[in-house]
Parts: sequence; structure tokens; C-alpha cells
Amino acid sequence: MKPKNTICLWFDKDAHEAARFYAVTFPDSKVTAVHEAPGDYPGGKKGDVLTVEFTVVGIPCLGLNGGPRSGTPRPFPSRSRLRNRKRRTVTGTRSSEMAERKASAVGARTAGASLGRSPRAH
Repeated sequence: MKPKNTICLWFDKDAHEAARFYAVTFPDSKVTAVHEAPGDYPGGKKGDVLTVEFTVVGIPCLGLNGGPRSGTPRPFPSRSRLRNRKRRTVTGTRSSEMAERKASAVGARTAGASLGRSPRAH
């Protein structure tokens, strides 16, 4: 079965080196394409490797030389967050029953508080 997704990995500058490492380390892995900058650009020069396409155990991957990331890294969404996102997408909003349970669990039932939300401190 052919994978439906391509995994994108962010590198400071070593995507090609990493892709070559994966290709010799894991079976059914290879570098399939290397894309270089066609000209100079802010922070780089013509010929710098921008992206590398490769497979690791048959899974398509894209190595992106994006440079150092700034800020706090974002984790992948947890399984439960994905499940909740899917539920919201399908139903549009959470059911009032679920909102009531959440409100009860966090003690948010106070005068003027809406279901599922804590009152704001002013």
C-alpha cells in the first residue's frame, strides 16, 4: 500500500546529509531528489540545498533546510486532541451534555458562568 502522507522534517542546514544517512541506515530507503537555490537569497547563496526528497522504509519524506527555528517548538497534537478536533468538525460544536460534564468537573458553575467556561477574573 502506498503511503498517503509525506513527512516533512525541518533542519537548520543538514537535510541532505540526514537523508543520505537514513538511506544507508534503513532498508527500502533512498534519496530521490535534491532541490537547490537557483540564485542568491537572504541568508544563503545559489546552490544551497533547500529541500531534499527521500524515503525511509518506503515512507516518503521531505527534508527542509529552514534554518534555526525561533520561539518554542510546537509538539505534534496528541491523539486525544486530534479525536476532539474531529468530533468538533463533524458536529460543529460540542454537545451541551459534554459541556455540562466539563463544567461540573472543573467547578465552573457559578452565577453568570456559561457552560464549560470558567468566569473571568476582572
